[in-house]
Amino acid sequence: MNEIYKKLAICLESVRAKTKFVPKVALILGSGLGDYADGIQIEQTIDYTQIEGFPVSTVAGHKGRFVFGYVNETPVVIMQGRIHYYEGYAMSDVVLPTRLMGMLGAEKLILTNAAGGVNYDYKPGDFMLITDHIAVGVPNPLIGENLDELGVRFPDMSEVYSASMREMIKQEAAKLSIYLQEGVYVQLTGPAYETPAEIRMCRNWGGDAVGMSTACEAMAARHMGMEVCGISCITNLAAGMSAQQLDHKEVQETADRVAEQFKKLITAVVGRIC
Repeated sequence: MNEIYKKLAICLESVRAKTKFVPKVALILGSGLGDYADGIQIEQTIDYTQIEGFPVSTVAGHKGRFVFGYVNETPVVIMQGRIHYYEGYAMSDVVLPTRLMGMLGAEKLILTNAAGGVNYDYKPGDFMLITDHIAVGVPNPLIGENLDELGVRFPDMSEVYSASMREMIKQEAAKLSIYLQEGVYVQLTGPAYETPAEIRMCRNWGGDAVGMSTACEAMAARHMGMEVCGISCITNLAAGMSAQQLDHKEVQETADRVAEQFKKLITAVVGRIC
C-alpha cells in the first residue's frame, strides 16, 4: 500500500474509533472564521492531537480540531485550523485533512481564506468568489505515486471551482446584500509576505488575490471527486500597492471586522448545498 494512503487509512481508523458521524459537507475555515464552528449544532469535536499520524497546525488563531455537527439540517465537518505548507510539512500532509474529510463522507468542500488583494479594484474587507487558481508556486499535491484509491493519475482541472456552486453562492450573497468580487486566487508558499515584484508577477499572470493556502486543497479534493467552492476575504492590499507595511495583525483585524457577514454567507450557502 502507498505510504501516503497508509497514513490516511490510519487517520481514518483513528477518527472512526471516536465518531461514526458522516458529513455531507466539509469546511476549512481561514483566519477570522475560526469561531464559526462554535455556533453550529455540535455533535462532537476531535482535536488533531487525538488523531494518530495527523499533522498539527502551528498558526496563532487556529484551534486545531475537527468539529462534527449540523448547520441547519446539513451534516458537516469543519476544520478549525488548516495545515500550511510553510509550517514545514510535506504537501501530502498539508492536504491530508482534505482527503480525510472526503473519506469520512463529505462530497462537497467549502474553502475559505484570508488573502491579499492583487487587483486594484479590491479593498480590504471585500469577499472574492474564487473562479480559478494559479498554484505553480507550490508543489502539486498529486506529485508522486498516484493514489488510485482516490482518483485517476491525470485528473481534469478545467473546473476546479464548481460553476453551479459559484452561481448558488452569488444568489445567496445577493439575498444578504453582500457584494462579491470574483477572481483568480494565486497560492504562493509563504510565510513571508510577497515582494512588490512578486505581486506584479501575480497580476501579470492574471491573479486577483494571493495567499498561502487553498489551491492545493482544492486540487486534492477534485482529484477524489469532491465538488469545490472557495471564498477569499481580502484582508489587505498586497505589497507595493500601498505605503502600509504588511503584518498578520492587520490580516486578523480585517478578517474579524467582516466575520459576521462571512458567517451569514457560509450558513446560507451550506443550507442550499444539500
